[in-house]
Amino acid sequence: MSFPKTSRMPATRGTASRRWAGAGMGFLFVVSTLACMVAFVATYYFFVRTTTGQYIDESALVEAATINGPTERATTQFLDWLPVISVAIAAVVVLFVTIMRRRWKSAGIAVAACVAANLATQLLKDWFPNRPFRGVQTIELNSLPSGHTTLAASAAAAVFLVVSPRWRPLAGFLGGTFAVAAGVSTLINQWHRPADVVAAFLVVGAVMLPAGWLVLRTGKRWNVQDGRGEHWASSRVWLSLSTLAGVVAAAVAVYSLIGIASDFGQESTTNYFWAGVSLIVITGYLATVAATWLFGLNARRRQSP
Repeated sequence: MSFPKTSRMPATRGTASRRWAGAGMGFLFVVSTLACMVAFVATYYFFVRTTTGQYIDESALVEAATINGPTERATTQFLDWLPVISVAIAAVVVLFVTIMRRRWKSAGIAVAACVAANLATQLLKDWFPNRPFRGVQTIELNSLPSGHTTLAASAAAAVFLVVSPRWRPLAGFLGGTFAVAAGVSTLINQWHRPADVVAAFLVVGAVMLPAGWLVLRTGKRWNVQDGRGEHWASSRVWLSLSTLAGVVAAAVAVYSLIGIASDFGQESTTNYFWAGVSLIVITGYLATVAATWLFGLNARRRQSP
């Protein structure tokens, strides 16, 4: 009776462990990308092409004027510095990871996708016709999607793509918070309507998701989850915080909409504004949770020795 040589066993296990990150999961990325595209079209149609959507969107923008004073000044300064902050954060992190970890392909993909998302936003903004008149007094110039929000969200997404799986939950929460803050600031300053911000999130998702799949495909050696112990940056608390923020925003949205319905026929003061803010927060953190879950699911697991 013969026994297999022990020297062959590690080779077999090594072959199994070489299964690249994201293998067999391309379908989920395709579905997610298509979902972003469909949601973008639906957002545009409802909030731009219909009377009800225009009224809700414009009411939130008008009521934002009541949030003046220190808040507006602070958000104005933040928005003025937003392009510099976004580029600086993305450049520092991406360059550091690229040089220290030698993730040249992943960095190139992330940067290219970031540029593509911002270019797509500007093209869409120019390509879409002016807002049609639907009986709502509004500025007819098209402002969808928000360029500032796209810049912030795409920079955060670029960082999310190049960091290792253990850092992605933290990067997702911080990046999502940064993007949401940028979107809410544009509403407070009356630069953009809530739908403009939501559309920007969806554009970033539609561009960055295929790029993320390529990062997993080309960076299979470092897209590995360490199953032998959780790192503090990969703690579930970051995903829980994003979920909690979305739930709280949903509660605020429901409360605001109930207030609008109960006072039907009367002039709203800030209910539409808070409903718009809630829509931005829900979309931003929902994207954060979905991306963290999707990339965590597709990262290759490190096999125990």
